[in-house]
Amino acid sequence: MSQKTDSVHILGISAYYHDSAACLLRDGDIVAAAQEERFTRKKHDHCFPAEAINYCLEEAGITVDQLDYVTFYDKPLIKFERLLETYLAYAPVGFPSFLMAMPLWLKQKLFMRETIRKELGFEGEILFSEHHESHAASAFFPSPFEEAAILTLDGVGEWATSSMGIGRHNRVQLIKEIHFPHSLGLLYSAFTYYTGFKVNSGEYKIMGLAPYGEPKYVQTIYDELVDLREDGSFRLNMKYFNYCAGLTMTNDRFAKLFGGPARQQESQLTQKEMDLARSVQVVTEEIMMRMANTAFKETGLPNLVMAGGVALNCVGNGKVLREGPFKNIWIQPAAGDAGGALGCAMTAWHHYLDKPRHLNGTRDLQKASRLGPEFSDDQIEAFLKEHNFPAKKLPRESIPGEVADLIENGHVIGWFQGRMEYGPRALGSRSIIGDARSREMQSIMNLKIKYRESFRPFAPTVMEDKAPEIFEIDRPSPYMLLVANVRPERRIPMTDEQEKLFGIDKLNVPRSDVPAITHVDYSARLQTVNREENDIYYDMIKAFYEKSGCPVIINTSFNVRGEPIVCTPKDAYTCFMRTEMEYLVMESWILNKKEQPPLKDDVDWMKEFELD
Repeated sequence: MSQKTDSVHILGISAYYHDSAACLLRDGDIVAAAQEERFTRKKHDHCFPAEAINYCLEEAGITVDQLDYVTFYDKPLIKFERLLETYLAYAPVGFPSFLMAMPLWLKQKLFMRETIRKELGFEGEILFSEHHESHAASAFFPSPFEEAAILTLDGVGEWATSSMGIGRHNRVQLIKEIHFPHSLGLLYSAFTYYTGFKVNSGEYKIMGLAPYGEPKYVQTIYDELVDLREDGSFRLNMKYFNYCAGLTMTNDRFAKLFGGPARQQESQLTQKEMDLARSVQVVTEEIMMRMANTAFKETGLPNLVMAGGVALNCVGNGKVLREGPFKNIWIQPAAGDAGGALGCAMTAWHHYLDKPRHLNGTRDLQKASRLGPEFSDDQIEAFLKEHNFPAKKLPRESIPGEVADLIENGHVIGWFQGRMEYGPRALGSRSIIGDARSREMQSIMNLKIKYRESFRPFAPTVMEDKAPEIFEIDRPSPYMLLVANVRPERRIPMTDEQEKLFGIDKLNVPRSDVPAITHVDYSARLQTVNREENDIYYDMIKAFYEKSGCPVIINTSFNVRGEPIVCTPKDAYTCFMRTEMEYLVMESWILNKKEQPPLKDDVDWMKEFELD
């Protein structure tokens, strides 16, 4: 048996809903964090995060028996109580849904302590945090603030769907909650479902689709679906929703209210879906604003931190920052359930063990959210040689200039550098990059690289010190969780003919001198980068700026539609070869697509070689 170390090691786990993850703290410092999907290659994998845990232990250089505590991100018994009460309240209508849910609960979810012991072989102390407490902790404890108001907004935890609280020193305290079935996250997901997208993954699409529509259903939502109060609290009219008892989000009344059945997945998008997306986005922003105003009145604090799946709504976040009362906002990059692993681990450190916080000046403690696996030049070389994949190795200092030349010449590049990101956004470690000045680049990347819907916008990465020259923003946005408008002087005015266009017809109208990252409403979901947090990524963008005069590039996640972001060199190579990307840069190695052998149809070769 391994000996315990002098340090305190805490493993945080989130699992069994969606986006399972693990996080490891050493003496309160984040050593590693990752989602299970990146290892299993199953998008939004909800299973016990065995591979993410193994990675975290390996990164920390410890074994399971050297862990001091394992902590879980919610309280299964309370969640089970909510499930039973809901089914009983809607009986017998909910019986089929009840029968579907019970096997997994009785086998794994309900007896979480025993499940953790069995899966891990851990004999030490197991702790549990409430779901929204985990979200609140993940928002406040890594933030750069000594004290802050807290908002958590998601679908549902145990009973809470939204919470408001205060973070001070080494404590978070929740002071108000909204309870199931009244949920902003589930309202948004209901519209995701009705417009033909997949719940718990298609919400980004609704946000991206909204600017093509008109807010024509806003009043209908307020009249029939949502009773919104001035303080941001609300109640949903449950006669229109089916998620309490059925296997769908909405019912026939909802369909009748909006003029027909839910759109079939993959069918043609119409103006109706665009208008619905715009309408629910407007309502969501209004609820977020009212909640933020109330949090400010209740706490009197100048800083706000946010987490929960709704906190990934960067359009709403941007509005809260621009128009709300708070001076500063910090949002957990892994705001959804994956971030619960970090939150419950930090709750154990600060609440259970009563350890103090140690701030890092004005910088947060999230380490740019680069908390996943990394691979050395030697490991990548071994992979390339094993399969005879042609590649060129460059001196590290030459890579920024070489890649900047490729971008300026219109090429699309897979960028694989350093530690993988924790959370849903690619932040310059596992990214696909290109020229933001190109009028064709959005279409090329959507249709030939990402294989996804043409309407979806791409995000820019901009040098932090140059961001105010391009965008209407006066602060860093390192995690791509704020939307800001392109500055007026960079916009391209629409002609009279273009002004008459509706919906998706607006897509191909260039909106600025960086058209590939400017959405139809002149907005952009931007990431700022500085050299201290990601030196090679910053240096590459700076080299591009010095060649082109443009300090902005396209940055989208290194994956194709339906797959998780790549984790390993073999994931990256496969994605590179299955798309029309032209170059792949992995650490110091550059691969040219034209030089590669055809990818075998049988991908079992991927199993032939495992990296150490």
